[in-house]
Amino acid sequence: MQARQAALHLLDAVLREKRMLAHVKVPAEGAEAARASRLATQVLRQIGAADAVLEPYAMRKPQLAVQNILRLGVVELLGNGEDAHGVTHDLVSIAKKHPKTAKASGMVNAVLRKVIADGPEAFANAPAQRVPPWVDKALRKRIGKEGLAAIQAAHAITPPLDITPKDPDFTIEGAERLPTGSLRFHNHPQVTALPGYAEGAFWVQDAAAALPVRLFPDLKGKTVLDLCAAPGGKTMQLAAAGADVTALDVSEPRMERVAENMARTGLNAKLVTEDAFDHKAKYHVVLLDAPCTATGTIRRHPDLPFVKNGREVEPLTKLQMQLLDHALTLLNPGGTLVYCTCSLLPVEGEHQVTAALKRHPDLRVVPADPTSLGGDPEWASPEGGLRIFPSHWPDKGGLDGFYMAALTRK
Repeated sequence: MQARQAALHLLDAVLREKRMLAHVKVPAEGAEAARASRLATQVLRQIGAADAVLEPYAMRKPQLAVQNILRLGVVELLGNGEDAHGVTHDLVSIAKKHPKTAKASGMVNAVLRKVIADGPEAFANAPAQRVPPWVDKALRKRIGKEGLAAIQAAHAITPPLDITPKDPDFTIEGAERLPTGSLRFHNHPQVTALPGYAEGAFWVQDAAAALPVRLFPDLKGKTVLDLCAAPGGKTMQLAAAGADVTALDVSEPRMERVAENMARTGLNAKLVTEDAFDHKAKYHVVLLDAPCTATGTIRRHPDLPFVKNGREVEPLTKLQMQLLDHALTLLNPGGTLVYCTCSLLPVEGEHQVTAALKRHPDLRVVPADPTSLGGDPEWASPEGGLRIFPSHWPDKGGLDGFYMAALTRK
């Protein structure tokens, strides 16, 4: 019951208070806290399906606290196949304990019993949670109704765990080696218990997020600036490739994470906590993983659509433009800039690059060949970059949404 109560606390924080799960303290400890986080994340990931199952049994939509109890019940009963008596008993007891939900405890009991009778097929066949309207609007014209449906289906599935090995030949029993070089686990192991973790042999990084560094030519001995570097996955990739890396981020706490990651892996980089616009040094290579809406990570962060409303798109795209222009001033003649974002929105990806080409007549895109990176031809974007959607590689477990392009001066 403790985990279920804690999960409901997390759901309330996201759906009522509009807070990201990462910023909410779980009111439980140890294994119960971990279970509560998993349950809350699963409900958010499959909330559309849960609501579709519940719709026939609600004369009117219940208040949020009651609705969340019912959603959790549907996910546990029909999605996870948990013991019907235990789930129903706990959730009815939780409803009785709180003044806001006590009067609805009888209804919770009745609805959950009806849900049990529906069977898991009702949940499995329910429609996936839709992307937010502001994301739908940005994507529908480009990829159509079927493309959006594929992304939404990908968002409903718990993503696998991807790691990037420091040594390309490193492997772990039970891991699938992806064509792009990442190692993938479908059984969601505890990261810190994996062989090689303590020795710094790898770090957690989605397979799509590991691709921007691979757009660069040979990095050995070259000076590289990793702008907006935290939490350091790409910094470690650059250092492992033999580059002379400077990692820069404006956030001191986030840079502390980079330092911890570098220490664990035994890799070296110069760490600079500074506003990117104040940095003036020159480099052979600059990697700009620009701040963005992070809509490409919804499959890993299903709380995001319930917290963000799209108002941040305009200021973020302005910042991306400014950062891209500044990053170009930090390149040595003949240097290469890779621009990337973990966003699904073209305005944060393709449109930024095409606009930069108009602002800078001497700029050109170095065409990226997805197949040479182990990817699929459909990842190629018309302007020469790569556009990856969560619906890509459905048979392998999908990918985070990402955009990336390599730029150089003519």
